[in-house]
Amino acid sequence: MNQRTLLITLTGPDRPGVTSRLFSVLAGFPVVVADVEQVVIRGRLTLGVLVSYAGVPPTGTGGTLGALWTAVERTAEDLGLHVELSTGSDPKEKRRRGRLTVTVLGSPLQPAAMAGIAGRIAAAGANIDRIERLSSYPVTCIELSVSGADPDTLRAELAVEAHTQQVDVAVQRTGLYRRAKRLIVMDVDSTLIKAEVIELLAAHAGCLEEVARVTEEAMRGELEFAESLRRRVALLEGLSEEVFEKVRKELVLTPGARTLVRTLKRLDYRFAIVSGGFTQLTDALVDDLGIDYSAANTLEVVDGVLTGKVVGEIVDRPGKARALERFARQAGIPISQTVAIGDGANDLDMIAAAGLGIAFNAKPVVRRAADTAVNVPYLDSILYLLGIPRAEVEDADAEDGVPATER
Repeated sequence: MNQRTLLITLTGPDRPGVTSRLFSVLAGFPVVVADVEQVVIRGRLTLGVLVSYAGVPPTGTGGTLGALWTAVERTAEDLGLHVELSTGSDPKEKRRRGRLTVTVLGSPLQPAAMAGIAGRIAAAGANIDRIERLSSYPVTCIELSVSGADPDTLRAELAVEAHTQQVDVAVQRTGLYRRAKRLIVMDVDSTLIKAEVIELLAAHAGCLEEVARVTEEAMRGELEFAESLRRRVALLEGLSEEVFEKVRKELVLTPGARTLVRTLKRLDYRFAIVSGGFTQLTDALVDDLGIDYSAANTLEVVDGVLTGKVVGEIVDRPGKARALERFARQAGIPISQTVAIGDGANDLDMIAAAGLGIAFNAKPVVRRAADTAVNVPYLDSILYLLGIPRAEVEDADAEDGVPATER
């Protein structure tokens, strides 16, 4: 027998018991719940309930379909809500192919940006099925569920709009593919921390200007990393190893770093850092943040003095990708379930190898190569790309007694 549907939409001031009252009314009729969705924004409720019934009008304690209609309208009036009702013929929603999640980050997020993004989605022949806010501060993050689009095509279109509107936009496949990310591998200098460690060391050696120039060339991809590292490290020859303790005190985490690591560890993610910097400094970060895996270079020290050389294999661009693969094996996690985050050319292979590559306040060459770019200065914004709302993070921190200074 053909199925019919009735869509009931209630809107107005929210109050306790609205959902219960509506379903209590529906319970008096031989209808089946096909779909439910409810949203509350600033105390304003939108509640949609789709019910299905056989092709003949349902009869029950209230009588005919007209009686059901009347009962719902009376309930809405009693609750001070507006109601809309519409009938249809198919209770099964046809799911469009190409289901994607589009994440928009803005600080601030202007209406023109949302208009531009929505317009690009429509122009691609896609549909926005659902919109949800993940964060309102310190950045605004809006997540859109989109169907009917090719991910590569939509990603390219939205990248152009994101540049125009000065917002960040990520496009990811929806479902298990997105939820499966379980290993985060992150660059350190100018990503996890706000500085380049070798420049902090160079400041103590009196050669900061020269080291900074070589660093910039390497970050832009104009100079092979291993060669640039050797040139910069050679300038540190003669420094006392006491400089490490001084520089450790100078390290400043990027805003949101503690929240990012703490939240992902709480969700049983594995967390790793991989750095072109030095173990004498990254080891302290490992201990401080409870990081699971790490890889970095080691400066040679003889008789308490830096020799200007690096010990062992250099962690360069290919080395970072190898480290990601090694960490994934150790964690028992496939590469498709990894996330790599970096800012410089040295991170390109790692970003390309990961299931999701994120350019964080990165050089143009990295932004072009990554799956998505985040250009706001808050590292915990990456949580939103994984579908984790800020409210849930704050609730978990409050329950665990995390001090406000560490959030």
